[in-house]
Amino acid sequence: MIQVCDFSKAYKSSFKISGINFSVDSGKITALVGANGSGKSTIIKAICGFHYADGGEILLSGEGENSFSCSSTDEKAMELTGYVPEVSNLPQELFVSDFLKYAAKTHGIYGQAMEAAVQKVIESCHLKDVLTKKIKTLSKGYKQRVSLAQALIYNPANLVLDEPVTGLDPVQIADLRKLLRNLSATKSILISTHILSEVKELCEKVIVIKEGRQIAFGREEEILSSKGVKSLEELI
Repeated sequence: MIQVCDFSKAYKSSFKISGINFSVDSGKITALVGANGSGKSTIIKAICGFHYADGGEILLSGEGENSFSCSSTDEKAMELTGYVPEVSNLPQELFVSDFLKYAAKTHGIYGQAMEAAVQKVIESCHLKDVLTKKIKTLSKGYKQRVSLAQALIYNPANLVLDEPVTGLDPVQIADLRKLLRNLSATKSILISTHILSEVKELCEKVIVIKEGRQIAFGREEEILSSKGVKSLEELI
């Protein structure tokens, strides 16, 4: 589970993110939507423990309860939450199989445990056909799968993806949706996106952010009804 409570962060400019409150339940996929520059990336990076915030609290659960203050970066958050960035800095010259082993070792997974972890993400991300290929030769869709496998290699309870379908073709998008639906059976998944069609196709709930403020959280149809609009586009 991911729970964000009164998250806030101010910048040297006048832009400020504040009043962010939402939860992502285990077994569910939730969307964080807003225009570019609305604050989505800042929020998800704080959830993942990559940078500090000025106020609020982020509660994460995996095996047992774990929580941390988002006033500073936190290694525990990184352990509990896998992160797939919009642009992954994958080592292009490595073979996929070698990279997955390397990813496991960076999380302290060795020996038989490493082999088991690698095999699990190969199966869950459907990478069997590209194990002997260099990453630089892969399509964008397969590179996205490799990045997803990297985030899953240590079996985090939560998964956060930043603009996961950007640059993918319709077939690749459909494949990714299927992967995420399967993964959501055992994980809390948060997707940051400005492509609103993904909300209807994939997500049970949506958080709407505009200019650093949360203006809605809930099921899409409930938000549209309460706000008196016909589409989420009208809100962002």
